[in-house]
Amino acid sequence: MRVIHHPDIHEIALANLLYALGDPVRLAIAQRLACEGDLPCCELDVSVPKSTLSHHLRIMREAGLLYCRKEGTQHINSLRRAELESRFPGLLENILQAAQVEDAATPSA
Repeated sequence: MRVIHHPDIHEIALANLLYALGDPVRLAIAQRLACEGDLPCCELDVSVPKSTLSHHLRIMREAGLLYCRKEGTQHINSLRRAELESRFPGLLENILQAAQVEDAATPSA
């Protein structure tokens, strides 16, 4: 079985986190995980192909934003909220809150 690499909290760079959250699909994934907690890949409901979703999740995981664990045949994703809060106090919560305000202000099509 392939081991999933997660960077140590002290290896996480601010630029990588901001890059990971700078994409609308990845930001939506982070928002969903923040609201609903741990979710398997199949429940993320993003409008991208499965291979593209895997790519986005890999970027988020390698940036240190996500933790992924294997349960049976599923990969369960969760935000590394507590760890990120200790390394970059307030960063994730402020970004998620700003995204929520922006979403509320954007008219639906």
